[in-house]
Amino acid sequence: MLGESDHSLRKFVAPEFVFGAGASRLAGRYARNFGVHRVLLVSDPGVASCPWFDDICRSLDNAGISWAPFSGVSENPRSAEVMRGAEIYEAEECGGIVAVGGGSPMDCAKGIGIVSSNNQNILSFEGVDEVRMPGPPLICIPTTAGSAADVSQFAIINDEVQKRKIAIISKALVPDISLLDPLPLTTLPPEVTVNCGMDVLSHAIEAYVSNASSPVTDLHARKAIDLVVRSLPGAVERPDDIDARFATMMASLHAGLAFSNASLGAVHALAHALGGYLDLSHGLVNALLLESVVAFNYAAAPDRYDEIGRIMQAPADGGKEALVSRIRAFRSSLGIAGTIADAGCERSDIPSLAARAIADPCLATNPKDITLEDIGRIYEAAF
Repeated sequence: MLGESDHSLRKFVAPEFVFGAGASRLAGRYARNFGVHRVLLVSDPGVASCPWFDDICRSLDNAGISWAPFSGVSENPRSAEVMRGAEIYEAEECGGIVAVGGGSPMDCAKGIGIVSSNNQNILSFEGVDEVRMPGPPLICIPTTAGSAADVSQFAIINDEVQKRKIAIISKALVPDISLLDPLPLTTLPPEVTVNCGMDVLSHAIEAYVSNASSPVTDLHARKAIDLVVRSLPGAVERPDDIDARFATMMASLHAGLAFSNASLGAVHALAHALGGYLDLSHGLVNALLLESVVAFNYAAAPDRYDEIGRIMQAPADGGKEALVSRIRAFRSSLGIAGTIADAGCERSDIPSLAARAIADPCLATNPKDITLEDIGRIYEAAF
């Protein structure tokens, strides 16, 4: 963690992005600017059935861009889905990719791109900086406020054979442009809105306490925490409230810029293991693990966690317990009151989950050193 007076070297990577109502309708213009004539349009069945999806397709048509649809993406994108998408990309002779959806279609699209340019299986890119050749032009249009795949250097893919999630981290995964339009968010069901919002909070908190944080990522992380805590309840209660939706979208953007450059920590490492094993919503798993990880990490970064508590309006001078209670109360107020046991985890699963989590690259930037036994205890605390 760097303070404001620390002058250690850091880098900051971000894509070009356009934000505001109607931004998604610029897809055709930007595809044409990239000089492509045919794109793979990656989505999922739910997205493809939404009325605003037709506006995106029409934008491509009006710009003279032909497109091949690919909507065979699960909530947690499988490696086989990425490989199938890459086959279609090649067979359809596409020159670029437009991803429309939440984190799953966008991560799948990122995977399709690097598979196509490197001619390797998607699972071979696991880890940090394992992508040699960048993918083709990628336009991301997020339709949720959570994953921030539209601005990040990350892609999370399910290894469905091993029942685990792999993290691919590379500058090659940063989209060429992202079109951030709050209008599609108004069709999100409450459960998805909540889970995505808790993903935002987890991203921002982990980036802020990361040992790779910087003054720049700190600005984005603090803003994300403030925005999501203030706007998420309104977005859940009033789905058509465009101001609340825009605020959650901005929270996701800020959190994405923070964690893409500062990386993450134990919440995501443990969530990847648990979510991959049980095929659970990523945001939900983060929500169920967040307070237990905060309690474990607190002593390693008390000033940082106290600042998070201040932003979240936890009781002043309450320390660890006040922040943990505030996080628990926040998720409970949004309808997430359970435990990982309620989500389907068995106590007998914990040793295997811990063995998977200890190898996750997100642990490299956790503020506190963590052992296999520590991970088991965190799962137990969240059980």
